[in-house]
Amino acid sequence: MRDDSPCEDPSKKSSEGDGKPTQPPGGSAKVAVGLVVAAVIVIAVVLFQDQLSIGYLAEQETAFQAYQSAHPILVYGIAFGIYVVVTGLSLPGAAALTILCGWLFDWWQAVVLVSFASTTGATLAFLLSRYLFRDSIQGKFGDRLANFNDALAREGAFYLFTLRLIVGVPFFIINVVMGLTPIKTPTFWWVSQLGMLPGTALYTYIGSAVPNLQTLADQGAKAVFSGSQLLQFSIAFGLLGVFPWFAKWGIAKLRPERP
Repeated sequence: MRDDSPCEDPSKKSSEGDGKPTQPPGGSAKVAVGLVVAAVIVIAVVLFQDQLSIGYLAEQETAFQAYQSAHPILVYGIAFGIYVVVTGLSLPGAAALTILCGWLFDWWQAVVLVSFASTTGATLAFLLSRYLFRDSIQGKFGDRLANFNDALAREGAFYLFTLRLIVGVPFFIINVVMGLTPIKTPTFWWVSQLGMLPGTALYTYIGSAVPNLQTLADQGAKAVFSGSQLLQFSIAFGLLGVFPWFAKWGIAKLRPERP
């Protein structure tokens, strides 16, 4: 008897017979890199969370300053690397590290270090979000992503510049959500570099005003900063918060009107 049933494609049967979706090319590599990044984050948090505390640093202050005097370039490079890792992996403590760099180095040296290290780390987090963790981040911040895309369509790169100037917007959220938008990596870099510079200058200046870490650890900020200094810092933070709106107004006035 003749079998009139259509012949099945063996390749189709092998790919569909088990009902499991095939993994896209490169998927296993992304998973492997993601696991490595997650492991680095866990190890960094476990090993270094105590060492980054003010109390621990205050106990090691004298020895640390002596080592810095003997190896200034090495200490500067290590500080740069630590800052990139902390910001790139979205670990907590970036603000404290900025203040610490202001205390550790001359103010202008701290500004240069933190400015480039923070932008490097932010771009690293941006790229990890774009190429490795897109699905998980989109599931967590999908509602914000729509707002970011709408604002970018209206205002362009100036929207990112505004976010960088607003101290209250979490640093890591900007990095990871921007990784899911169409903004180009070079644009993200230079806009972040400029936008974070005022805050960097302010935080490092606060650190440069700290004379002694042990006093800060024992008695808190009131023992280090006078009332007038705290008032000046409060005014500076307030001006930093409203500056984006004045900048936007000025750019709108200078921008030629479209016919």
